[in-house]
Amino acid sequence: MPTASTGMWVEKYRPTKLSEIVNQTDIVGSLEALIKDPIDMPHLLFSGSAGVGKTTAALCITSQILGEYSKDYTLELNASDERGIGMVREKVKKFSRFAGMADVPFKIIILDEADEMTSDAQTALRRIIEDTAKICRFILIANNISKIIDPIQSRCATFKFTSIPEEDVIKRLEEIAKKEKVKADKKGLKAIYDYSEGDLRHAINLMQATASLGAISEEHVKASAGLTKTSDVDDVLKIALSGKVAEAREKMIELVKVYGMSESDFLKYLNSAVFKSKHDKLAEILEVIAKYDYRILVGANAEIQLSAMLAELANLEK
Repeated sequence: MPTASTGMWVEKYRPTKLSEIVNQTDIVGSLEALIKDPIDMPHLLFSGSAGVGKTTAALCITSQILGEYSKDYTLELNASDERGIGMVREKVKKFSRFAGMADVPFKIIILDEADEMTSDAQTALRRIIEDTAKICRFILIANNISKIIDPIQSRCATFKFTSIPEEDVIKRLEEIAKKEKVKADKKGLKAIYDYSEGDLRHAINLMQATASLGAISEEHVKASAGLTKTSDVDDVLKIALSGKVAEAREKMIELVKVYGMSESDFLKYLNSAVFKSKHDKLAEILEVIAKYDYRILVGANAEIQLSAMLAELANLEK
């Protein structure tokens, strides 16, 4: 279907004005008031889960304040890529020194995934923010605000973005489907929402992937999301509990590598599979899953951890 391949829908339909952002009405109202007279605008800190409009809001602000100059006067950095604070410092220094200001109140630096920076890097960032305060405003974006050190939090006006309710996600998806001339039924769109859990970016990407199969129906959504593979997770559990570690691992790797199921989804489905199995060692199995879920969350290698988890499950029966 040709409509599904005309560039990324997520970018094509990204709001360009704050007023177009889906659902974050209170935040949008406050931000619009702040940028009316941008001279007094503080540094900003946007927090909230993935795909709810944080980066979009930052980009809208820069284009609304800087207008035609926004390209030259905005610096976008991803803090998790630029882990070395030296890199951030160099880029910011160069950018803030770069002479000759056009008719703009200040330059804007957007620092995405700021919560991925180490606390030492954040302490250095605090100095950078202070040193460039005269001509730069920072917009920091973080999924988890508790990982941002207090001295930075206290220098910013903080806005907490909420996850987007089902009806708003579905309404937005319907608008895009209409523009892309893709047939979409309510059940299909609901399946997309259930799978994306309020992450609008994920929902739009999933809808675009589904559109390449034809209409947006529940069946197509499940196929493109790899949801049809959930019964295979039940098999992995059975095989592991029967003591066949190598076989269980092979099947798990196939699900993750070939079918693109994320490690966190694998654990989520495994958790459901345990309840369905009504196993007599239910509590112990759940304990094992929770342990490895936590290890992956704090940054351990997912494939190694999942393999170790299957080995541990295999040992439970002995």
